[in-house]
Amino acid sequence: MAAYRSAAGFQRVLHAVKHVCLSKQRCGVIICRYSTVYDPTEKTFDKILIANRGEIACRVIKTCKKMGIKTVAVHSDVDSSAVHVKMADEAVCVGPAPTNKSYLNMDAIMNAIKQTGAQAVHPGYGFLSENKEFAKRLDAEEAVKIAGEIGYPVMIKASAGGGGKGMRIAWNDEETREGFRFSSQEAASSFGDDRLLIEKFIDNPRHIEIQVLADKHGNALWLNERECSIQRRNQKVVEEAPSTFLDPDTRRAMGEQAVSLAKAVKYSSAGTVEFLVDSKKNFYFLEMNTRLQVEHPITECITGLDLVQQMIRIAMGYKLQHKQSDIPINGWAIESRVYAEDPYKSFGLPSIGRLSQYQEPLDLHNVRVDSGIEEGSDISIYYDPMISKLVTYGKTREEALKKMEEALDNYVIRGVTHNIPLLREIIVHPRFVSGDISTKFLPEVYPDGFKGHMLTAGERRELLATAAALYVAAQLRSQKFLGDLRVSVVPAESRQWELCVELDKGLHMLGVSRSGNNYTVEIDGEKVEVSGEWNLASALLPLTINGKHRTLQCLLRTAAGEITLQYLGTSFKLRVLSKLAASLSKHMPEKVPEDTSSILRSPMPGSVVAVSVKPGDNVAEGQEICVIEAMKMQNSMTAAKAAKVKSVHCKAGDTVGEGDLLVELE
Repeated sequence: MAAYRSAAGFQRVLHAVKHVCLSKQRCGVIICRYSTVYDPTEKTFDKILIANRGEIACRVIKTCKKMGIKTVAVHSDVDSSAVHVKMADEAVCVGPAPTNKSYLNMDAIMNAIKQTGAQAVHPGYGFLSENKEFAKRLDAEEAVKIAGEIGYPVMIKASAGGGGKGMRIAWNDEETREGFRFSSQEAASSFGDDRLLIEKFIDNPRHIEIQVLADKHGNALWLNERECSIQRRNQKVVEEAPSTFLDPDTRRAMGEQAVSLAKAVKYSSAGTVEFLVDSKKNFYFLEMNTRLQVEHPITECITGLDLVQQMIRIAMGYKLQHKQSDIPINGWAIESRVYAEDPYKSFGLPSIGRLSQYQEPLDLHNVRVDSGIEEGSDISIYYDPMISKLVTYGKTREEALKKMEEALDNYVIRGVTHNIPLLREIIVHPRFVSGDISTKFLPEVYPDGFKGHMLTAGERRELLATAAALYVAAQLRSQKFLGDLRVSVVPAESRQWELCVELDKGLHMLGVSRSGNNYTVEIDGEKVEVSGEWNLASALLPLTINGKHRTLQCLLRTAAGEITLQYLGTSFKLRVLSKLAASLSKHMPEKVPEDTSSILRSPMPGSVVAVSVKPGDNVAEGQEICVIEAMKMQNSMTAAKAAKVKSVHCKAGDTVGEGDLLVELE
């Protein structure tokens, strides 16, 4: 692993030079002497490029020579015989005489740095010495150099943060430059610290971490592991404790390494040591988080310890209350991070809004919800989009998974888009259930992005039958007040109806019969039995469908027969019609979809960080148009095709909503 700290400025070599100035007035001239105190044991640069000319370039070269540092001069065509060129060990021509084509030509100077292998740049004064863009490019090139030394792919990440913010994977030099830019900006925005780490990226590992506790008396212990491999954009989504992958020997080895690290740095408090683990159970140190982790509740569930209490006791100077032999693995715990995000966009782009309805599934046994919001709370663009941490516990992993499935179905969130559809699909996916996971689980399982739950033929019949039964129940309820039954095609007293239900542009003829709260729906010769209380005022719709308990949510129901049901975690839009209405619907004109290749709309609410084009510019396919930031995450918006920019509708600093027009192309 290599670390890189973003420079505060250009004066990198001055810290190695000690100036002693003696001056006195003599005939109106100030005489100044300085000495360079050089310590040969002090590590310094091998080669420095001076991005200037004239006396200041000569001045820097003199000190570099005394320190044993090789120098590179840059020059224009007309300066090829200048004194600073003769003094330097190497010289590179950076262009013709005009300064904007030579000494201010950043591209040429960057090429000179690469060509000569200079490790640092002294800008002198004037020219580029106070150009912040030049400073950023120098830092990015240093990152490229480090990445090259490590070997691609590399991970660029914020040294002060977590949660996936300020993290990028780079597979080549260009991605390193781009990743450095975005990561440093996100790090500064999220943590007030733009320093970055660059480390080797291990492809397709597991991400497993060890929870440690250490007091101020030299005692430390490990509280077993947490499996954190299910991630999107390098941020954890689903965690569990313990891991299905570790055997007792590997668990013990990782725990002992984590404790050794905590003791070596004399750490005291709760902390987490993170590892990457390969398919052969080899584990590699990633980092130590000296704080309470988001996913700490699952450790509390399987150990019975209150980690916050332990941190407070340690801070007060008390010794640990437990020994390593006292720490159990008691059962299984799973945590799902519930976010205000649209899972259908890159596995989760932020969503904002007010929680118009919010109901946590706390009436279920062995369910814990850690949240800081309530019905009526606002989810804004300024902070992390997490709504809550949903934790379920069971004596076995199977019990914990079943409880999580039930809890997600019973979690009511209205007013913002959320990621429950994705969470539910993850926990029931065969690969996850079998424990066959890695940090690439999501892109491998959903290579074309998350599309929601794919209905089987049986599930489709269940959904259609539920929509039909719900519609009839609502119409019967209305009949009590209005004396009207819109779905009757035979006398109402026969309690039988014929309906047409539209789903995914397909029309399905259904026969519905009712007995009390029980409905029998016939679809394509198959019968579906649906029963329940049919409380239309409740957010939840607990039903029994063909003998199986299901909890659905009715998200929308209109007088026109439009019904949106949340079924198996995913929302489905249906429309219930009479036979006559269904026969006429095919004559309705269809809405032509918008051609989105010539327009760029904001995929989420946020703020415009940068706009890279102006009207009249020619852009290539995939070229960056602008950057949108939401909840401390930056997203580069690119052109869908090669075209000319027709108009720009935003500027840096603007606040935009989801779907707002940003740029038009010709």
